[in-house]
Amino acid sequence: MSVPRRCYEAGHRPKFLVVVDDSPEADRALYFAARRAARVGATVTLLAAIAPGEFQHWFGVGEVAREEAEAEAQARLARFAARARSAAVEAETIVRQGAEGDAVAALIGEDEDIALLVLGAGAGSEGPGPLVSAIAARAATFPVPIAIVPAQLTDSEIDALA
Repeated sequence: MSVPRRCYEAGHRPKFLVVVDDSPEADRALYFAARRAARVGATVTLLAAIAPGEFQHWFGVGEVAREEAEAEAQARLARFAARARSAAVEAETIVRQGAEGDAVAALIGEDEDIALLVLGAGAGSEGPGPLVSAIAARAATFPVPIAIVPAQLTDSEIDALA
């Protein structure tokens, strides 16, 4: 169950949510979100989801793997946050454990200030990407608008749109 949106009420500020991974389309989504957020006075929330450890039955191996995955996610978030700041936008960073689609849904369900989910579409022949496909399957009941940014857009093309 999603909380009511309050992002434009007194004491609140809209947030544009971007899922951060190593794909090229994640950069396109971030750049669009940051440029649009700068224009409308919003902030950017960056979410990195890490898969649950598969070796948790081995003594401590699962914990080490989780710590490594979290460190990698934090480093990725730091790079993306720096890119958002270069567009003069504040960036909040969040790491969640679990599948990306579930992490996105849970965060939106908890944070009443998320006003927009921004995703990058894959440029390959295999379709728009697994996250876009997963979210699109829920689009009819999704609690916030979804912006899907084509991967081939350049920074200057995004500047013209955002």
